[in-house]
Amino acid sequence: MNISLHQLRVFVAVARQRSFTRAAREFDLTQSAVSRCVRELEDAIELRLFDRTTRQVELTTAGASLERRIGRLLDEIDITLREGRAAHESHTGVVVIASNPVLSSSWLPGGLARCAAAFPDLIISVKDVPQAAVLAGVEHGEVDFGVVSDFDPATHTGMHAQALFSTPLCAVLPEAHPLALRPTLAWSALDEVPLVTLNADAGSRASVDRALGALRSRARPIQELGHVAAVLRMIELGLGVGVLPVDAHWPAHPGRTVTRPLLPEVSLTTMLVRRKNRSLRPNAEAVWSQFFKEAHPQGLANGAGPIWPGVGARTLAAMPGNSSVLRTP
Repeated sequence: MNISLHQLRVFVAVARQRSFTRAAREFDLTQSAVSRCVRELEDAIELRLFDRTTRQVELTTAGASLERRIGRLLDEIDITLREGRAAHESHTGVVVIASNPVLSSSWLPGGLARCAAAFPDLIISVKDVPQAAVLAGVEHGEVDFGVVSDFDPATHTGMHAQALFSTPLCAVLPEAHPLALRPTLAWSALDEVPLVTLNADAGSRASVDRALGALRSRARPIQELGHVAAVLRMIELGLGVGVLPVDAHWPAHPGRTVTRPLLPEVSLTTMLVRRKNRSLRPNAEAVWSQFFKEAHPQGLANGAGPIWPGVGARTLAAMPGNSSVLRTP
C-alpha cells in the first residue's frame, strides 16, 4: 500500500470543507488535482471515501470513520513536528552530555550553572560515567557530546575535540613529608616513592604513566582511585605521594597537604568531544559554545584550542599522539 502524507492531508481537508473546490484553495491546487489525489487514495486503500453529487460532497461511512482517526493523527503529527522544530531552532529541549566523575565534581557544575542562566528553558542531562563510557557514548550517538581529559585522537579517529584548558600535573604531599621542603620537584624525586593516582575512569592516569615512562622515572604507583577526595585522604594518612592535576578547574586540596610543581611540566588537557562529520543540534551547539566560554572567558586570543584534526603544537608537544604537554623549565 503506497499512501503519502499529502494524500491524507488533502482527504482530511476535503472531508472538513465538504468541498473539493475549497480544499483546492487551501492547498493552492486545482480542483482536478485534488480530485485525482483523493481518487488515488481510494484506489490504494480500496474504499470509497466520498459520495459525490453535482451539489455536495458527503463522506461515506468508511470515509467518516477514517477522517476522524486520520484527522487526529495528522493533528498529532503537526504538534510533534512543531515541538521538534522549536527544540531544534531554539534553546529549548534536552541536551545530553557525558563527563568523567572527576570533571563532574569540579569544573562541570560551573559550566552547567552558566548554561542555566543563559538558557533557562533548556534541560541539560549529565551522564556521570567513567571516561571510557563517555567516549563510547559519543561514538554511539547516545549523548550529544562529552567532556574528557587526556583524549587520544589517534585511537578515536571518528571524533572532533576542542581544547578547554590545560592543567599541570603536580606532586601533592603531606605537610610533614621531606619532599615538601622543596619549592619544586623533579620527576626523578619520585623514584621509589609510593604514589597515589587517579585511575583510568578519571582520564588522567595515562598521562601520569606516560610522563613516568618518558622521563625514565622509577616511581611505581601503588594505589589508583576514582575520586580526588579518596586520593587526598590516602595522601593525608601518609600512604603515598599524589600526582594530580592542580589548578582552579580541579577540586581544591585540603589544608593538611601541600602542592609542589613537577619539572619538567606535564599538563593534562581537558576537552569537549563530539562525533566527526555529524553537526550538533542547535541547542547542543549552544551548550558546547557556553562551556567553551566558561573555560575561556577572554576568547580565542587567550589560549582557546582549535578543533582536531590539527589541535596545535601547544597541546600535543613532546608527547606524540596524546593530549599531555611536556615542558622544560
